[in-house]
Amino acid sequence: MATHLDLEEQEQLDQLKHFWNQWGTPITSVLVVVLGSFAAWNGWQLWQQRQAAQAAALDDAVTVAVQAKDAGRMALAFESLKQDYASTVQASQAALQVAKSAYAADKDDVAVAALQWAIDHGVDAGYQATAKLRLAAIQIENKEWDAAVALLQGSFPAEFQALEQDRLGDALQLQGKMPEAIAAYQKAWQQMDERLEYRALVGYKLNALGVATTPESQS
Repeated sequence: MATHLDLEEQEQLDQLKHFWNQWGTPITSVLVVVLGSFAAWNGWQLWQQRQAAQAAALDDAVTVAVQAKDAGRMALAFESLKQDYASTVQASQAALQVAKSAYAADKDDVAVAALQWAIDHGVDAGYQATAKLRLAAIQIENKEWDAAVALLQGSFPAEFQALEQDRLGDALQLQGKMPEAIAAYQKAWQQMDERLEYRALVGYKLNALGVATTPESQS
């Protein structure tokens, strides 16, 4: 009986050796690839988490510097974000903070540079759209109307298109292009939620140009 079992075990071992000799290398290769991919994915996840944490710390440093009105520290923290963490959302957030602070301090060149960076390098469409709207406002204020129109005629997410059309209307009106300005304001009026207070401002602009804002006039 024992001999019979020994022979069966030997046959199973021989079959296993034959199978492994034939398929061992491919199986090992597949396992190496699978395990390597898993390790790489985990490594990538950890790297992203570390990047986000470090970028958040620098974004906080920008916030603190802005609140303290310390332009030097603000510039250093923002520069570090641009150099090392440009692909993070925090870098775009910081750019908008820097621009707002610089504009309030009458440093339009710094504000424009920060906003342009957010437009060119931002990874979030919402932050890019916000940067475009703010940059266009500065350009309009500085009578750079052609630049503002060109910027505002670019691509915007749907939720920003009403504001984009309103600002485009401002630039076109200042250029003396009244029919185009009216058309832009009308688009803004139609796209805005009627519950928004800002919509009333668009209505005033249309009224000032001799256009009624009743539902019948917009159909």
